[in-house]
Amino acid sequence: MQQQDFDYDFLVIGGGSGGVRASRVAAGLGARVALVEAAQLGGTCVNVGCIPKKLLSHAAHFSQLAEEAKGFGWQLAQPHFDWPTLIANKDREIERLNGVYAKMLAGAGVTVVHGRAALSGPHSVVVNGQTLTAHHILIATGGTPRLPDIPGAEHAISSNEAFHLPQLPERVVVVGGGYIAVEFASIFNGLGAQTTLLHRRPQLLRGFDADLGLHLAQEMALQGVSFRWDEEIQSIDRQEDGLHLQLKSGEQLVVDCVMYATGRVPLTEGLGLDKAGVRCTDKGAIEVDSRFGTNVPSIHAVGDVVDRMALTPVALAEGTVVAHELFGKGGKSAPDYELVPTAVFSHPQVGTVGLSEESARKRYGAVQIFQSSFRPLTNRMGAEPENVFLKLIVSKADQRVRGVHMVGEGAGELMQGFAVALQCGATKQQFDATIGIHPTVAEELVTMREPVRE
Repeated sequence: MQQQDFDYDFLVIGGGSGGVRASRVAAGLGARVALVEAAQLGGTCVNVGCIPKKLLSHAAHFSQLAEEAKGFGWQLAQPHFDWPTLIANKDREIERLNGVYAKMLAGAGVTVVHGRAALSGPHSVVVNGQTLTAHHILIATGGTPRLPDIPGAEHAISSNEAFHLPQLPERVVVVGGGYIAVEFASIFNGLGAQTTLLHRRPQLLRGFDADLGLHLAQEMALQGVSFRWDEEIQSIDRQEDGLHLQLKSGEQLVVDCVMYATGRVPLTEGLGLDKAGVRCTDKGAIEVDSRFGTNVPSIHAVGDVVDRMALTPVALAEGTVVAHELFGKGGKSAPDYELVPTAVFSHPQVGTVGLSEESARKRYGAVQIFQSSFRPLTNRMGAEPENVFLKLIVSKADQRVRGVHMVGEGAGELMQGFAVALQCGATKQQFDATIGIHPTVAEELVTMREPVRE
C-alpha cells in the first residue's frame, strides 16, 4: 500500500500528554493526523492524576496554614471543610481543561475520533467498527492502577475513584509507599480524615534517595498520619460499621475507605498488540528503542505504556521526539532520565533531581554528602513544627553535583531551578560561589560547606 492510500499519515491511540503533543507537533510538520481517545482528552494527568491531585493537595494544606496562622497573631474561627464543594469545583476546572485540549487539537488540524481503538495490523486500527489506516501509528495509552488479588478487593478503590468519592470518609487506609500513596495520605489527613498509611516495606518512596523517605515519614507522622510498616491486607469484608480489614500481622482494622496505591501497569489490554506483532516486556510494557520505535517499523509508543518514567513532562518530550523523527528532520533527543526533576506533592513536599546517594556511590565510588535539617523561619511561630531536609550529592573526583534533594514546602518549585544547574553540569564550587537569597530555605543549598560524610 502506498503512503497516499492511507487514511492518515499518523494515527495516535491515546489522548493524554504524550499522544496530544505528538499529534500537534506532527500536524504542525504537515502530517495528516488523527487521534483516537476512548475517554476524556488529557489522559491521566488532566483527569485523574497531576492536575486534580494538586488541587486536592492544595485544599488539604489550608488546615495546616490555619494552625500556623495562630502563631502569627491571627485569631481564626474553627474552619469548616465541605468535600462536595471541592469536588464540584475540581470537576469544573477539569472540564475546562478538557475543552482546552479539544481546541488545541482542532486548531492544529488534528482529527479527533472518540472511541476505543484496537490494532488490526501494522497499519490499521478498528474504532467503533470502522477500520482506519495510517502510515505510522503511535500508541500512547498510558497506565492504569493495579488492585490486589485478595478476598474483598472489590470494596477497595484506586486513586481514580478517590477523585469522585461522594463524601470524605472519616477513616481511611491508604495502601502503598510510593508517591501516589503519600500524596493521598496527606490529602485525606489534611482534610480531616483519620488516616493510616499501610506499607509492606519498612520505608517510603522506594527508588528515591533513602533519606527522603525517612524524613517524610517523620513529618507526616507529626501531622497525624498513622503508619503500619511491613504490613499487608489479607482480606476486606464489608459490614454495617465499615470495612473490616484482616492484616497479615493478625490485627484487624475497621475503616470507611481503603485506597490502593501499589503501582500502575501499562494500559495495553484490548489493544490488539498480538495482531500487529508488537512485542512487550515481561511487565507488560511495550518494548521500544531509543527513538521509541517498536519491533514493528510502522508502530511507535511513548509515555507510561513503555514504562520508562511515568511523568507528564517525560511523555511530552517523548512524543516530540517521535513526531520530529517521523515527519521532521529528527534531531530531537530523548530526555536524560537521570536528570529529570520531579516533585511529590505530599505534606510536606518532596523535590528531587539527579542521583540518589546509593546510585551515586555505585556510579562514582567516592562521593561527598552535604545535608541540613532545620525549622524554617516561616514555621518558627506556628503551632506545628515542621523541619525542612536538604541534601546535595557530589562526586568527589570532579566535584560535580550529582543529586539535589529536598523535603519541605515549595520543594517542587525550588527544584526546577536546580534541575537547570545539574543539566548544565554545575560543580560544588559553582554552588558555593552563588550568593544565597536571605532569608530563604533555598539559600541553604548554596551555603553548605562541610560534608557530613564521604
